[in-house]
Amino acid sequence: MSKIKFQRKFLAIPYGIFLVLFVVIPMVLIVVYAFSKTDPVTNKTTFSFENLTTFFSNSYNLHTFLISLAIGLGNTIICLLIGYPIAFILAKKEYKFNYIIVLLFVMPMWINFVLRTAATRDLLFTLGLSGGDHPYISTMIGMVYNYLPFTILPLYTTMLKMDRSLIEASMDLGANKVQTFTKTIIPMTFPGIVSAASMVFMPTMSSYVISDVMGERQISLIGNIIQLYFDQGLWNLGSFVALILLTIILVFMVATRNMEKEDNVRGGLW
Repeated sequence: MSKIKFQRKFLAIPYGIFLVLFVVIPMVLIVVYAFSKTDPVTNKTTFSFENLTTFFSNSYNLHTFLISLAIGLGNTIICLLIGYPIAFILAKKEYKFNYIIVLLFVMPMWINFVLRTAATRDLLFTLGLSGGDHPYISTMIGMVYNYLPFTILPLYTTMLKMDRSLIEASMDLGANKVQTFTKTIIPMTFPGIVSAASMVFMPTMSSYVISDVMGERQISLIGNIIQLYFDQGLWNLGSFVALILLTIILVFMVATRNMEKEDNVRGGLW
């Protein structure tokens, strides 16, 4: 009887099992629920596009989706504008104890999410920016505060690996600061930008706790609709809305992957 020799690929078995149980199967169930309808009388489930027509024929759902998209894009852009220069400065090796400063940005994430958001709301209230009077401003501040560390960390790790001799070479070859930034620094840090954007954009759209707490329930995001449908037992509609978010994630991943390929081709030609 031959013995089974241990191979390194066997170490991937637990991850494969986890992937199937907690990623593949839930996604399949979401698709099945999204395109099915359950008869409340006979309790029979049939294939149907009713969830699609119900969602897109509801003006409230479309308005909420557009608001979520705008807040998600706005939060992503603001976090990148703030986090990029911070990460660039922290990644400079001539500065000592940079990792401690990075840790200070990450430490608030150790506090409970709801408590952190409620504390931010109370702080803004003392400054005259209550969610009742300024729901969108308060919500955006809460979003930026909660997701800024998720922008700084991937940018920081990417910039640590950046070859700064290329920046010096760009300046030596006559490029000005703007050209060096757009033609050299951004391409080298593009993977970090993509990672940061993906870690901010979709969670912002699907988040509803921050908008409820900071905006005092005056702003509804797509996550609120999903929660409402599931609370009401409308699993099919809730799954269809979740499927829309998954589709957006897929489109975003494909688009950014193509952008990375084009950037690599330009870099290789250069």
